[in-house]
Amino acid sequence: MRVLCSAWKDDGTTVFSGGCDKQVKMWPLLSGGQAMTIAMHEAPVKEVAWIPEMSLLVSGSWDKTLKYWDTRQPNPVHTQQLPDRCYSMTVRYPLMVVGTADRNLIVFNLQSPQNEFKRIVSPLKYQTRCVAAFPDQQGFLVGSIEGRVGVHHLDESLANKNFTFKCHRDGSEIYSVNSLNFHPVHHTFATAGSDGAFNFWDKDSKQRLKAMLRCSQPISCSTFNQDGSIFAYSVCYDWSKGAENHNPATAKTYIYLHLPQESEVKGKPRVGGGGRK
Repeated sequence: MRVLCSAWKDDGTTVFSGGCDKQVKMWPLLSGGQAMTIAMHEAPVKEVAWIPEMSLLVSGSWDKTLKYWDTRQPNPVHTQQLPDRCYSMTVRYPLMVVGTADRNLIVFNLQSPQNEFKRIVSPLKYQTRCVAAFPDQQGFLVGSIEGRVGVHHLDESLANKNFTFKCHRDGSEIYSVNSLNFHPVHHTFATAGSDGAFNFWDKDSKQRLKAMLRCSQPISCSTFNQDGSIFAYSVCYDWSKGAENHNPATAKTYIYLHLPQESEVKGKPRVGGGGRK
């Protein structure tokens, strides 16, 4: 069974995973118990997130639904229809943003999860790969297969602060942005891509803070730990160049830990009136 997503419970006792078997499993880490199936969809489960403020798990699937689960009950407490397949999701209560096929970005206020708050067409021209809510819940980042990131504010009066920028490109080669993560302390962010590189950025000053050396394979996913002292990333073949370029002999999977220096992740004053575009 291919796992497509995972999420921690906020108390660190439990991990949830979803995948191509259309199920969400709950893995109790401290009791040594067996994994339990706690959620089901009609198609593969692409995203899961634990929402501590609601004591619920939310799962997004290629069956074009979001489902909210009380892990003690067999049936979802709410099912939300989406306009298309769920490709990405970010939760920072009360803000939740779901990216679907056809470049839809669905914004929810989780204080009223049964209603869409806003529906936006992605500012990027190609398929959405990842989204990340701002730490202050005032907007979100979106990354796509075209090696570009969009910075979007929800308040229309801040529309002049919206912009997109190119990243994870090498000459004419364009790579997917696979992961977006905000630093929990400095609120700068990291991008990781199919080019095997990760970079740290400051959206407020529109600067790249640090460009890291490329790995030999794509970075498929990444995350900061709770205090931002560790940046973990997975290096493996991500199928971005199709099955014909998959070589089982060389396509090993690794998880690396990077210890960010403050100079890499702390924001810097904006220089002049310009910035990366």
